[in-house]
Amino acid sequence: MNVPPGPQAGDKPIVSIRGLRKSFGDHVVLSGIDYDVMPSQVVVIIGPSGSGKSTFLRCCNGLESAESGRIDICGRTLVHDGVLLPERELNALREEVGMVFQSFNLFPHLNALDNVTLGPRKLRGLTRAQAEAEARALLDKVGLGHKAKALPASLSGGQKQRVAIARALAMKPRVMLFDEPTSALDPELVGEVLQVMKLLASEGMTMMVVTHEMGFAKEVADEVIVMDHGGIIEAGPPSTIFSQPTQERTRGFLQAVLSRA
Repeated sequence: MNVPPGPQAGDKPIVSIRGLRKSFGDHVVLSGIDYDVMPSQVVVIIGPSGSGKSTFLRCCNGLESAESGRIDICGRTLVHDGVLLPERELNALREEVGMVFQSFNLFPHLNALDNVTLGPRKLRGLTRAQAEAEARALLDKVGLGHKAKALPASLSGGQKQRVAIARALAMKPRVMLFDEPTSALDPELVGEVLQVMKLLASEGMTMMVVTHEMGFAKEVADEVIVMDHGGIIEAGPPSTIFSQPTQERTRGFLQAVLSRA
């Protein structure tokens, strides 16, 4: 298998974040985030619960509205000084920014194939035949071609999450956001979802991943972000973050997490 090149010198960021701030009432969730993600880069976001990781990710596709700062993603300004894109443009942007959540959010009355084809038919204007051909290829890709006609209730958690990944990929996104995609799974099902994510990374998909799976971060990430109290306290390649972290808070967090592994 040919592995696509990673970020190259001279590339422009596909995601650029400056001064991102977000509060819920008096509680500051994001205290001023500056960060760039390059095309084909895999960025893994780690940190203790309540550090702002999921909110940060959700701001990157407009599911949460930042109070101030700027996010440019896939060539569009998503938010500037707290003002989001108009809804029509926001929906168009979300076609380029796929999101996979902790919970699978599949339509329970639709089988796996129909869950994957719904978006392309409604939003990309594909015919049923075109959408089904693409959906079957994606279900094969995530190892579930044989479950095309299965309803979500008959699938395991890992299978549901793989269908959710196929559904996001069906919109042909340029960036994929994963918000703790394995946290709701039984431990024995985690590996099958991570394997699909590793495949996407090997194919050059730009990915931002919030996770507690440190093995995945070590193996797949180009860069690891460590968050605490709404800010990035350090960022760097996995070899540095896991072997020579500069912040005492990072060392304490990793010791706690890895001791439970």
